[in-house]
Amino acid sequence: MEATGIPALDAVLVWGGAITVLTGLGTVVWRGLRGVLHLGRRVNEFMDDWAGEEERPGVPGRPGVMERVSAIEDRLERVEHELYPNSGGSLRDAVDLANERLSRLCLEPDEYRPTTPPEPPADPPPGSPPAAS
Repeated sequence: MEATGIPALDAVLVWGGAITVLTGLGTVVWRGLRGVLHLGRRVNEFMDDWAGEEERPGVPGRPGVMERVSAIEDRLERVEHELYPNSGGSLRDAVDLANERLSRLCLEPDEYRPTTPPEPPADPPPGSPPAAS
């Protein structure tokens, strides 16, 4: 490094360079530390959500992920119980029973035959009283 020949200016330039380098390093450290702290908060929030939180004054408790998954599996089992025929108490059993009863009441389209109209009555023999209408 070359000196300008003016000792005061040389001192200002050296100190200015040192302050610039230290400020740059401080900024890099600060941004890195801020990122690590932000990541730490996010990991802490994730862990609270995963494990759940106990109830505390003014704040209701929240179940963790595993408790929620267990509750979803229980609901799914109850729904599946209704979708398949079983002991007669499921929704599928009720639909099958209703279809069976309906099929007894209604003819299938290929079994349906229109009825023929009745034939008109034969002419009455002569001399008989007229039919009441």
